[in-house]
Amino acid sequence: MKHLSLFLCTALAFPAMAETFDEAALLAAAQNEPPLMVIDSTGKVREQTAGFSAKYGLVANGTKSEAPGTIRLVMGEAQAGNVQADVLVISDTPAAVAQLLTPGLAISYLPSDMTDAIPAPVRNPLVISNSPVVWTYNTALHDTCPVTNIWALTDPEWAGRVAMPDPLGKPAYTDWFNQFAMHHDAAFAQAYSDHYGKPLATDRASAAEAWVAALAANQPLLVESDSDSAEAVGAPDATETFLGIMSTAKYRDNDDGMKLGICAQMQPFVGMMTPKFALITAGTDSPNAARLFVHYLLTEEGWGPQAIDGKMPTNTTHASVADEPSGVAGVMDKMLQYNTASSTEDWNSRQDWQDIWSLARAGQ
Repeated sequence: MKHLSLFLCTALAFPAMAETFDEAALLAAAQNEPPLMVIDSTGKVREQTAGFSAKYGLVANGTKSEAPGTIRLVMGEAQAGNVQADVLVISDTPAAVAQLLTPGLAISYLPSDMTDAIPAPVRNPLVISNSPVVWTYNTALHDTCPVTNIWALTDPEWAGRVAMPDPLGKPAYTDWFNQFAMHHDAAFAQAYSDHYGKPLATDRASAAEAWVAALAANQPLLVESDSDSAEAVGAPDATETFLGIMSTAKYRDNDDGMKLGICAQMQPFVGMMTPKFALITAGTDSPNAARLFVHYLLTEEGWGPQAIDGKMPTNTTHASVADEPSGVAGVMDKMLQYNTASSTEDWNSRQDWQDIWSLARAGQ
């Protein structure tokens, strides 16, 4: 059974490599190039580069780096005229668009033999996967999730008991706040009516902004990482109920005793899907190996190490991962998909959303 993938009908478009994919020719040319450096935000990149090296007999090194550090590195190398990074796998869409793609420091490449397998809206820039974060509860404390509407998380009952990354330190969340307002505001307003039995009346600019401010004012438990969220919510010895939002990768910890379960009935969304771009640096001195690696990422063999974390590949021919621990594939129709068409607005509004969050949390 193929995995379920949802894609938006809008997309960005940037200059991209366009050529017929010839594996043998690329490999022959790559054998004369320096070792490949691939940067991703997950340590799984080391498994992927090792698999690539074994397959092609080329030297490839994987480096783990979060998006801000990766972007600073690429910008600095380009300015110095000493490009070392070759392939970037990056999930901070607004920053990648504003700081890498728009100024031409990186380009998108879709191998021609993969065109039919990748939905048109995510071909340029090439999105290789969507990474889910989901509302989560403790399955040892509750048979089902105790909350079915996100507005409940703004009620006094849940004050201080919602675990989430700090939006001031993780801009993916301020990006999502803007996505909520631009693309899902009617759903937020409807969820309010469903929860309270009356229409939303607010002086905020949108229903989404009203929810963000109300959540911030309810003093959620702000954490530094998804691991911290998982520990707060799903610790096997927990006696107090917390809800949280976190990566489905944390559900692997259920094998070690954690008690994490998806809030599958949460309205208006169960979680969000964040795209990951695969980009090639414009100044790479290993362009053929870089093309081969991007192709490798789009294969089941190449993507396998990350599939177990619940990340959904955009290649629609891939089989679903039977032992993915969260079961997120079963709620894909309730997950919000990131709309890359408004990434520039997300980038430009980050400070505004940070201010809204900070002031509301301070009671202003």
